[in-house]
Amino acid sequence: MADVGGDDRMDPALLRLIGVTLLGGIMGILDSTMVTVAADTLAGEFNSSLGAVSWASTGYLLALTVTIPVTGWAVGRFGVKKLWLFGLVLFLAGSLASALAWNIGSLVVFRVVQGAGAGVVDPLVLVILARAAGPGRAGRVMGMMGVVLSLGPVLGPVLGGVVLESLGWRAMFAVNMPIGIVALVLALRVIPARPAGARTSGARLDVVGVLLMAPGFAATVLALTQAGEHAEFATPAVLVPLAAGLALLAAYVVHALRARRTEPLIDVRLFAGRSFAASVTVQGLVGLATYAGLFALPLYYQVIHGHGARAAGLLVAPLGLGAALAMPLAGRLSDTLGARGLVQGGAALTAAATVVLARLGTGSGEVWSAPAALAVGLGLGAVGAPTMGSLYRTLPPEKVPQGSSVLYNLNQLGGALGVACVALILAASGAGGAAGGGIGAFHDAYWFVFAVALVILAVSPLLPGRPRTPAGSPGREPRPAQQGALTE
Repeated sequence: MADVGGDDRMDPALLRLIGVTLLGGIMGILDSTMVTVAADTLAGEFNSSLGAVSWASTGYLLALTVTIPVTGWAVGRFGVKKLWLFGLVLFLAGSLASALAWNIGSLVVFRVVQGAGAGVVDPLVLVILARAAGPGRAGRVMGMMGVVLSLGPVLGPVLGGVVLESLGWRAMFAVNMPIGIVALVLALRVIPARPAGARTSGARLDVVGVLLMAPGFAATVLALTQAGEHAEFATPAVLVPLAAGLALLAAYVVHALRARRTEPLIDVRLFAGRSFAASVTVQGLVGLATYAGLFALPLYYQVIHGHGARAAGLLVAPLGLGAALAMPLAGRLSDTLGARGLVQGGAALTAAATVVLARLGTGSGEVWSAPAALAVGLGLGAVGAPTMGSLYRTLPPEKVPQGSSVLYNLNQLGGALGVACVALILAASGAGGAAGGGIGAFHDAYWFVFAVALVILAVSPLLPGRPRTPAGSPGREPRPAQQGALTE
């Protein structure tokens, strides 16, 4: 899978692997947001409340969150290819069943199955690409992955609305079938049974760790989701799961540090490494800022400018487009320049663009807000791809599955926290809702994103500098003992 002759071109086999992997991974990323536009339709179809319908999305998210940590262990136990095929089949089974749902209860259950499949596939995308790229191409390949991560949340509601209006709500789930079948057939041929750097392991599952970490993450995400939906923090629906989630995660840390006979699900000692801790923290902050912007911008267009849901969704596209444009270039540059400077430049651009958004008036047209949103996306893209590249460039090969689980879970937590914070800010500034607060409420939300960009700037000096490993040698996996010498 390495580049031939050390030149700057990618091996066609690596390109095929990237394409097949992203084809399988994009379904889960799109489905995480696509169904949100069908809430009213589903409530009418099943004669149910919007609160009950919301569990079709919440159940999906919780199942995904619970499954991700176990996937990190299962990679070593069963191998990437078997696990990838299992995840795709599980996701497709959940998609088909969701399309055939007969009431809201059955839909929620089938969405949980679908979310579990996505919890297997989504982190495996990172594992497969990181192993195939090697340290010399980590930033470039993660940049390609970043295009899907950036456009997925933006395109999901847009595509969902088009499919819903054209073909009905059942087609929103059934559309996964042809894509998934093609991805499954291609995966059988393209994904290697034992990629470079992969090691099978007979380690037993850390059952205690699963019982602590999986519900801990799920309860925390549920609390943040509830805070975002109700625009209120001081309520039992938020505080009870939040307290339970944090207590379970704290108990997991104690368990992992004391574990002797069984390897912990996630080795918390990884956080003692400066590069790892900084990389996953920055990536979590990127998720926070991205989802905060994706939540605030459509409401801004609807409340301040009176646009409909579809127009508001399309006007948010520049944010995702900016990130999709920046990530491949920033990832490519990070393989030679390192992450630190690129992240600092991206965070500075994000901060400057949010200042523009925070100074918009009620008479400011889209000619100002759309370019500012594009600049926010460009900035966050310049942060995201180099950060992921730096993580995989310095992580020991045997820790790649665990690192991917941590990275993906923190990104999910960051996204849920971003939505919750903006919802709370809009509610507080609006004294009863964003509509009541007018433009000032949205200014406060944009200043929040500005503050997140400043935090990224503050953390960025902890990221690795210029790589010492030649970028032309992507196929060489460094030995764990060499990891500390990879960066300046």
